[in-house]
Formats: sequence, C-alpha cells, structure tokens
Amino acid sequence: MHVAIHVAIAENGVIGRDGGLPWRLSTDLKRFKADTMGKPIIMGRKTYEGIGRPLPGRLNIVVTRDKAWRAEGVEVAHTLEAAIQLATVRGRRMTGVDEVCIIGGGEIYAQALPLAERLHVTHVLAAVDGDAHFPPIDPDAWQVVSSREIASGEKDSHATRYTVYERRREIV
Repeated sequence: MHVAIHVAIAENGVIGRDGGLPWRLSTDLKRFKADTMGKPIIMGRKTYEGIGRPLPGRLNIVVTRDKAWRAEGVEVAHTLEAAIQLATVRGRRMTGVDEVCIIGGGEIYAQALPLAERLHVTHVLAAVDGDAHFPPIDPDAWQVVSSREIASGEKDSHATRYTVYERRREIV
C-alpha cells in the first residue's frame, strides 16, 4: 500500500488559514474527490474539524493525541504511524485500493513527508496569507512524473498546476 500526500500549496508554501482553506478551488475539489474516492484518508483532528464531517465514500481516519476524542463515521488513531497501519490493513480489504491518502493538515504533512512515496500537489498560482505551511519539496528527493496547468474556472479563485511527484529511488 503506497502512502500518498494530497495537498494544495500556494506559491509561498501556505496550505491553510484559520482552520480552513484560503482559496476557493471547486475544480480542484472535484479532482481531489475523484482521486481519493474509495480509499482510506488520514487527517489531523483540526483538519477534520475544519471540514466538519466525514468525507463520504472513503474510510476516514483522524489522528489526535486526545484519547477521549470521538466523532461519528470516523476511525481514530493516536499517532500517524498507527493511522497508516490501520489504513493499510483496512485498505487491503477494499477493492482496487493501492494508496493511503494523507490529506492534512500542516503537522500531519510534516510527519508524513518522510514516509510518503507520492505527492499529489495542486500548486495554487498565487501567494496568499495563511497560518499553516507545507515543507519545501526537495527536488533531490522528489521527481515530477506528471504536471498540467489548470485555468481557473468560474468557481475558482486561482489558476493551479496539478503535479504528481514520486520519491526518487536511491541507486545502489
């Protein structure tokens, strides 16, 4: 089971503001839904609370240190590693699933980056104000395998570039 990060990042590294997204990207949300549908998704508690509900059609796993925290329709894990293990075990029982999707937020992304094999990045073609950031993507560690420019649609605040990166393999 591959570990993949799904994230939208502004030119200045911003991924969030005040517990939510600092942009409107309807076109990208449709792609995100299609890419993650039927797969296990892992998110931090703050990201879950920003969304406000489990995302339908996916196994929702929320990472929180709070041992008493519960929400209907989600599985709870207390570490990212436990969440990935749960997603892997449950994902193997799901038809056609080969990927565990990490969907935020900043703390979870920072922990997941060394474990991920693939990045699905929507580069928001603007610098925006925000309080959550994604670490820089190191070109020595990651290679672009596909990329496409997406003009802003009528319900989008910005144009984007959707890029898939894969971790470079060390040559022995």
